[in-house]
Amino acid sequence: MCYKSLSSPEKWILTGIPVLFIVGSFMHFLYDFTSKNVIIGIIAPVNESVWEHLKMILLPVILWWTIYYLAVGGIYNIDKNKWFTAALAALLTALITIPLLFYFYTRAFGIELLIVDILLLFIALLFGQLAGLHFYKYTKGIDSTISISIIFSLIFLFILFTFYPPHLPLFKDGPTGKYGIY
Repeated sequence: MCYKSLSSPEKWILTGIPVLFIVGSFMHFLYDFTSKNVIIGIIAPVNESVWEHLKMILLPVILWWTIYYLAVGGIYNIDKNKWFTAALAALLTALITIPLLFYFYTRAFGIELLIVDILLLFIALLFGQLAGLHFYKYTKGIDSTISISIIFSLIFLFILFTFYPPHLPLFKDGPTGKYGIY
């Protein structure tokens, strides 16, 4: 796959990898930078749990795909079903990759390293955007209403679990042992 031979929407998907990594990394600190603003806590991690760190993916990926579609979808005649199916595939792939790789490396090797955790964000975004690109190029997509409904359901779950997280390891803040925004 040669970058020059890709269409503008396909280039946008790949350009998202480093941009989303930078934005996601910034989001890690956003809650603390805003003096623990509850509204910011809805979109940014409020503790060090694996679940809360998934917020570094959620909103940036959704916005990346949505803004492009709204800005130039008509210009490039982007199929809404294909685009939002690809967006959902990118989002779900990235969201699933982080816990899978985190729990694999921490349990298999008995270590936890900040540099590896940072690398996991990049890898998750890489896998997610590549999955999204694949879905965009090679599938017909599902009805965009379904994809968008699933995306909104995920947003709702993240908001709900910020305030009422299940008492499961995925939601537990390692350093404090607490759950959610406390």
